Amino acid sequence: MKKLIIIALTLFTIAAQAQEDSTYRKGFLIGFGIGGGVISIADSKTGENFDHVQGGMSFPNLKIGFMINDRLAFIGTMGGMMYDLEDKDRSFQTIAPTIQFWIKDRWYINGGLGLAMDMPALYEIEDFESEDWNFGCALVASTGYEVFKRRNFAIDVQGKLLLGRTNLGDDQHRDAASFFLGLGFNWY
Repeated sequence: MKKLIIIALTLFTIAAQAQEDSTYRKGFLIGFGIGGGVISIADSKTGENFDHVQGGMSFPNLKIGFMINDRLAFIGTMGGMMYDLEDKDRSFQTIAPTIQFWIKDRWYINGGLGLAMDMPALYEIEDFESEDWNFGCALVASTGYEVFKRRNFAIDVQGKLLLGRTNLGDDQHRDAASFFLGLGFNWY
């Protein structure tokens, strides 16, 4: 009898879990991710190339957008990585409009083209006007898998690739390639 009760409770729990497992992806969405990754910088001004790779934290990685249907969303993303240049912390960030598509119920891909920003780390800024701010173009591609989801909330494991180039002036440029791996928290 105990085994029958345990089996029945297990089946009821699984059935309840399956009913609550569906995510309602409608309307406005917002998300953020936190994690770490690697970045490599090539700089025509200093002669650096992509041989040197730096690791670090990446926060915040933000997503704000709107669901077009239950599998397709138009999203504005922001994210990037910190790096060290001449003993100062800098940040290579991007702001890009992207399209996110769920290939399977839990697995999505995301990509877009937008603005690249190479700037001093906010805690390094002493005078905004004397700092080196550079802008250009960036390509963003990411994928994620939702490991936990309930109604209008999901936690995913995500990976993001960022390729960007900023102009330094005098026909000089700085290129960056970064890869981020982390956890994402999303509300639909």
